[in-house]
Amino acid sequence: MKAYKYLFLLIGLSIVGCSDLEEEPVGVLSPDGFFQSTKEIQTSANGAFTAAINEKFWGRKLSVALMLRSDMVGLASNETRRVEQDELTTLASNGMISEFWPKTYEGIAAANLTIAGAEEVDLPDESKNPVTAQAYFARAFYYFHLVRQFGDVPYIDEPITPENTVEISTLAKTPASEVYENIISDLEFAKAWLPDTQVSRAIPAKSAASSYLALVYLTMGEWQNAFDEAKEVIDNAGAYGLALDPDFQNLFNAEKIDASLEPIFALDYNNVEAPNNAYDQIAPMTGIRGDDRNSGGGWSVAVPALAVYETWDPADYRRAVSMDDGAFIDGNLEPYTNFIVSGHQFAKNQPYVAKYTRFPGPFARGNARATSHNYSMIRYAEVLLIASEAAVELGDNASALMYINEVRARARMGGDTQSGGVAVSIAPSAEPADLTGTVTVEDVLEERRLEFAFEGIRWYDIARRKIGAQAFGPSGLEGEKPFFTADDYLMPLPEDELERNPNLTQNPGY
Repeated sequence: MKAYKYLFLLIGLSIVGCSDLEEEPVGVLSPDGFFQSTKEIQTSANGAFTAAINEKFWGRKLSVALMLRSDMVGLASNETRRVEQDELTTLASNGMISEFWPKTYEGIAAANLTIAGAEEVDLPDESKNPVTAQAYFARAFYYFHLVRQFGDVPYIDEPITPENTVEISTLAKTPASEVYENIISDLEFAKAWLPDTQVSRAIPAKSAASSYLALVYLTMGEWQNAFDEAKEVIDNAGAYGLALDPDFQNLFNAEKIDASLEPIFALDYNNVEAPNNAYDQIAPMTGIRGDDRNSGGGWSVAVPALAVYETWDPADYRRAVSMDDGAFIDGNLEPYTNFIVSGHQFAKNQPYVAKYTRFPGPFARGNARATSHNYSMIRYAEVLLIASEAAVELGDNASALMYINEVRARARMGGDTQSGGVAVSIAPSAEPADLTGTVTVEDVLEERRLEFAFEGIRWYDIARRKIGAQAFGPSGLEGEKPFFTADDYLMPLPEDELERNPNLTQNPGY
C-alpha cells in the first residue's frame, strides 16, 4: 500500500537551477535513451512527486508558511523569516520562499521530463497514458500551489536541456489565467487516463484529478464546474473507494491512515529518512516544548491562537483530535495553562496542534521528525464541502445542506484519541448539530476552517475569498495583524530569481 519515494532524478533548478547561468544545471537528464517502456515512465513519474515530500516543500517550509499566514496559527519562536510569514510582512528575500519556490519547480521539471520521455516510448496510448497521466497530475499539483501563492509565474512545460537553459532562464511571467488554463488541461488529461483506483493514495487516481478540478474551479469562482466535478466524485465514491472515515482521529494516525477510505491524494512519508531533507518535520514544528513524548517534545514554532481553542465547541470531536490541551512534562500531567513549566523560552501557555504529534508511527525520530505520516492533500470531506459551497453560490440550498451536514455528522460521532498523552474516548455528542435553513458561504468557510484546521488549507480560503480584512482585523482569532493589505494575498517572488532573470517583475506591494 505504499508508493515509491526514491528519486532517480533531481533536476536542480531555481527556474534553471543554479546561481550562475554559466554553470551546468544539476542533474539535467535527457529523455533520449532512458525511456523504453512503461517501467521507466513510472520510475520518472515517481520522481516527480519526490520534491513534494522534501523539507523545503511540504516537509516543513511551505506547510508551515501556510499555517502562519492563516488566522489560526501564530509564531512562538523569533526567526525572522517566520516572523515575516506570521505578520504578513514577507520580504522578497524571505528564506522560506527562496526554498519552496525552487523545490516546486524541481517537481515540475521532473514531471516535464516524464511527459517528454513518454513520447519516446513506442507503445499505444492505452498502455502508456495511464502512467504518463500521473506526471500531468503532478505538474498541475505544483502549478496550482504556485499560482495561488504568487499569481503570475513562469510556466515551463518542457524539460530543461543544455540547449534551452538560457531561453527558459529568461522566461517572463505567464498570466495567472493562462496558468489556470494549463492546470485544467493537465487535470483533464489525468482524469481521462488515470484508473479509478490505485494501490496507494499517494499515487493519483481518477478521483484525485476530478477532485482537484473541483477545487481549481472553486478557486476560480466557476461554481457550476466546481459543483459538477465534486458531484461526479461523490456520485462515484463507491467505484473510487472513497468515504468519510468514521473516526476523524484515524486521518492523523500514521498506523491507521493507510486503511482509510477518506484520503484522495496524499503525500506519504513511507518510513524513509531520505537525504537532502526529504522527510517530515511538521510534527516537531508544531509540538509542545518539553513534552515527554517523542523524545523531548517539539520545537514550539507554530502554535494555534488561544481563541481557536476557546471558540471551538468542546463537544466537537475535531477539537479534541486537532489540539493538545495537556501534556506530560517532567513526568507530570500539566494543563495548557502551565506549559511554560518546561522552562523553554518559546513554550506557550496555550493548546498546541495535536494532529501530527500523537500518532507519528514507529519510524518517528527524536521530536517526532521523519514520521510515517500520510498528509492528505485533498480528502473526501473537502469534496463534500466544495460541493456545498458551490451549491450555495448556485442557489441550490438543498444540496448545500446535505453535503455540509454529512461532514458535521462525522464531527459529532466521537471516537478514541488522547489528552495529555493519555488515551481517552470521546462520547458521541449532539453537537455540532445539522444546519437548517439557508446555508451561507460563511457557514461553509467556517466548516472548512474547523474540518481542515492546521492542514495548510485555511490561508488559501482566506486568499481566494478575499476575507483578509475580517480574518486579520481586531476581532480576528489572532487579533489584528496591522500590516495586512490586499497585496498580501500574493507572496513576493524570490529576490534571487529577480536578480537572475531581468524579465521577471515583482508582485505589487513588494
